[in-house]
Amino acid sequence: MSDSFVVLAHGSGGRLTHDLIREVFARHFRSPLLATQDDSAVWSPVVPKGARLAMTTDSYVVQPLFFPGGDIGQLAVCGTVNDLAMVGARPLYLSAGFILEEGLSFADLERVVQSMARSATDSGVEIVTGDTKVVDRGRAGGDGLFINTAGVGIVPPGVSLSGANARVGDRVILNGPIGMHGMAIMTLREGLRFSLPLQSDCAPLNGLVETMLEAGPSLRCLRDPTRGGLATTLNEIAGQSRVGIEVDEGSIPVPEAVRAACELLGLDALYVANEGKLVAIVPAADEERVLEAMRRHPLGQQATSIGRVVSDHAGRVVLATTLGARRVLDMLSGALLPRIC
Repeated sequence: MSDSFVVLAHGSGGRLTHDLIREVFARHFRSPLLATQDDSAVWSPVVPKGARLAMTTDSYVVQPLFFPGGDIGQLAVCGTVNDLAMVGARPLYLSAGFILEEGLSFADLERVVQSMARSATDSGVEIVTGDTKVVDRGRAGGDGLFINTAGVGIVPPGVSLSGANARVGDRVILNGPIGMHGMAIMTLREGLRFSLPLQSDCAPLNGLVETMLEAGPSLRCLRDPTRGGLATTLNEIAGQSRVGIEVDEGSIPVPEAVRAACELLGLDALYVANEGKLVAIVPAADEERVLEAMRRHPLGQQATSIGRVVSDHAGRVVLATTLGARRVLDMLSGALLPRIC
């Protein structure tokens, strides 16, 4: 772009808007469907007999826009891909809507768009349609950029994953350490430094989910513990399925840097957001087979079983602590970490 910063005229629909679309978005989001420049992406879906379509949407308002291990663009693509993957869908297409604040630098915008393009390629999805709006300086809270994405995917025949599917006796599996995304952003904001650096775990989980479905087609439920963290996600599942869940504190992997940062800031890692983690509810008979398959995938190498589904205390989650006590893990109340996704 010839200009250095976004101005209101870039949202006017005129020449500057077309320059922005052509020189930033279309140049990086290389899709035949997007290249038509029509008002909608049009395609003929090929859906196998017995398969279903899945659709999701999400908005991203993270501050700062760039953080250790990722940025708002990567987060927007991975977050939507992961929401589709949690119902067993193979992600196909994404839309991307941008709210740009007057004064945002084109260098930052292009960096975000490039990151989105890379993440889409890594996830095997196409960004096929989008929209851009420009608001007055300060109208986006000084963040510079908000992104909304929607995603469409195909759920294969025979796959039925839901938070309402958990059954007494099932096992609870986690694919790796928790708390890294939320604490990477929080420590950056607070200017904290640790001997062990903190990086976001932001990653697309659809490849891992495909591996899990191949190993354990009877999977009950998948969820990504984003806002509200692991504790809130487990509460959601317990409530939907009307069962109790018991988890072992000693089995939940928490990196030392996350633990130290949480202690310093008075936070609980069980409520901190993640962007590359999933919780799986699996029948006990499939537990080892699913764990073995997960550990062969780069995003599941530290997969572990952390608890079980029980008939007691339906709708509640109970934590067995390392001190031998038991306490109820409630759903997150209030705002623990602002603007992290």
